[in-house]
Amino acid sequence: MPLSEEELRLLEQMERALVEEDPKLASTLRGTTLRQAARRRAVFAGFVFVVGIAVLMGGAISDWWQIGILGFVIMLGSATLGLSAIKGQQVAGSEPTAMAHPSGFGVIDGGRAHSRRPRRTKASNGSFMERVEERWRRRKNRGY
Repeated sequence: MPLSEEELRLLEQMERALVEEDPKLASTLRGTTLRQAARRRAVFAGFVFVVGIAVLMGGAISDWWQIGILGFVIMLGSATLGLSAIKGQQVAGSEPTAMAHPSGFGVIDGGRAHSRRPRRTKASNGSFMERVEERWRRRKNRGY
């Protein structure tokens, strides 16, 4: 449910008052963004991947195949963590932006949810091929 104009105004006043009264608490509450946390996980995954390569190579050199398998499992886990972190960075980049506020806080569009892609109407629920042909006609008419 979206916030009313008065609720948004009161929330912004409370944020400003918090920043003025206790700037240290305000900076703690800001914390890290999702993008920064995802970047940190991606860097950690890269480091663990390199460690996995070292363990794999150590197992290959020492003829202990169990250590080589362990290195491969470490590499696989870190690659999975890294890919999810990269996907997390992309998702974090598509979040709704907060309203500009000097304190760094902000109310996210009054609590309204946003969708990246417009919803289809009943009129556009044709078959797949009809939609593809319609897109082709539109592109052809634009000169692409």
